[in-house]
Amino acid sequence: MHVIIVGPAYPYRGGIAALNERLAYEYQKQGHKVEIYTFTLQYPNFLFPGKTQYSESPAPEDLKIYRKINSCNPFNWIKIGKEIKKKNPDLVITRFWLPFMAPCLGTIERVVKRNKHTKVVSLVDNIIPHEKRIGDKIFASYFVKSTQGFVAMSRSVLEDLSLFDSKKPRVYSPHPLYDHYGLRISNQEAQNNLGLDTSCKYVLFFGFIRGYKGLDLLLDAFGNKRLRELNVKLIVAGEFYGNEEQYMKQIKDLGIEDRVELHTYFIQDDKVNNYFCAADIVAQPYKTATQSGVTQVAFHFEKSMLVTNVGGLPEIVPHGKIGYVVEPDANEIAKALIDFYENEREKEFEQNVKEEKRKYEWANMIEAFDKLTKSIS
Repeated sequence: MHVIIVGPAYPYRGGIAALNERLAYEYQKQGHKVEIYTFTLQYPNFLFPGKTQYSESPAPEDLKIYRKINSCNPFNWIKIGKEIKKKNPDLVITRFWLPFMAPCLGTIERVVKRNKHTKVVSLVDNIIPHEKRIGDKIFASYFVKSTQGFVAMSRSVLEDLSLFDSKKPRVYSPHPLYDHYGLRISNQEAQNNLGLDTSCKYVLFFGFIRGYKGLDLLLDAFGNKRLRELNVKLIVAGEFYGNEEQYMKQIKDLGIEDRVELHTYFIQDDKVNNYFCAADIVAQPYKTATQSGVTQVAFHFEKSMLVTNVGGLPEIVPHGKIGYVVEPDANEIAKALIDFYENEREKEFEQNVKEEKRKYEWANMIEAFDKLTKSIS
């Protein structure tokens, strides 16, 4: 097939771009022709809370990535739609993660479909955003009407899609492994690379720091007296996308300055393995969620996980087998971490992770798209 993926890719950074590129590689591995159309302008500044949208890593090899889409220019959307339409690909996969992108992506889809050949589907991260804005429902509805079918990476997103459409075909396919972040190394080597005290144990919070991700709950958990006595520290690795001062004040008020390692900047791809390998367990204390790429990095490095009982996270982390599913509550988080360390669960959980990760091979997502496109007349 000739496949075109429309969405973030190099030189943009982050998990969405990484997944699009890895999906393209998998299609190429299976013998298909693949191109990616990404943005010249992805976000206007008021929608991007971080320091930069761009990657400092080298460009991915052997991928055709075209920077042509302006998310704010309707004339550009029509132009790009006509360009893709003329190429007559067999399949276009648009990546949908934010209602702001709906007019752009939905218009491109509408134009492409006019060739009466290309099947236009979407890989949907969220249809209802974590951080709501005026117009979300109208924009999302416009996009859903443009798309012929959907692949969702959590069952909660499948359910959310039914609020906009109940007839179009849709398939659940869990987020595949992020397996491009290098090899697993020993705890001690990783801790040395990060300049950490190798006599301590470490919990990892990884990724962009936004309010819905619950870092405040995890910090409160680290104020627990019993957890204090276990020589456990928290690594916070990721860039603040919000009020940094509130977290600094919380850490000070709790008196845990000596128990929190702050690496609060964007973690480049070639450094990711150090953070996951330095930790004993990866914590995702989210207040709301659909799915998360962080779990799939943890699977790749065969790490135990603690997640909260929200969205699709419990689907991915079987409680008591590879980690913990707890309510988004600081006391519950603390209890789970205390159990993990006091009862030495790490080896048991990691052995189970090795078996569980087989469910998340990239070929499974390609099969999901094949199943979806076959159901589209």
